[in-house]
Parts: sequence; C-alpha cells; structure tokens
Amino acid sequence: MTTSGGLLPLNELRQARGLSQKMLADMLHVQQPSIAKMEKRTDMYLSTLRSHIEAMGGQLEVVARFPDGAVRINNFAELAQPTVA
Repeated sequence: MTTSGGLLPLNELRQARGLSQKMLADMLHVQQPSIAKMEKRTDMYLSTLRSHIEAMGGQLEVVARFPDGAVRINNFAELAQPTVA
C-alpha cells in the first residue's frame, strides 16, 4: 500500500486494505451498490468519507495547504457527529 503522501482513489485504497465492496458494505451496514456508487463520486459529505475511511481502519484528516504552510482543520469531527435530542 502507498504510504504517507500517496494518492489513491477510494476503490484502490479499499483494495489495498484487502477489502471487497461487499465486505466494506457489511461493515457500514449498507448494500454493495452503495459502495460502488460512492467510489465513483467526485463530491461527497465529509461525514460519508470519514465513515468510509474509518471502516477501513483509517482516520480522515482535512489539511489546507498554503504557500507558507499547511493547517490541519479539526472542527469537522465535531460537525460530523449526529446530535441526539
């Protein structure tokens, strides 16, 4: 698997982690076609991407890169959590 700094589409990342679409779908409690559809998307909610990455054993980080440095954005974790009333 590609290490730090590598670029992979979601389907290749899933395959590199040794997971089939069916296995990942089972972990996320969705149907396999949902995984196929998500892997083809170019735009999705961060919460959806976070769930996908965490199901593969990873952790999603959002980093903004500027000419003078990079900044890790950390407030998305709070926003992605569902609120139960």
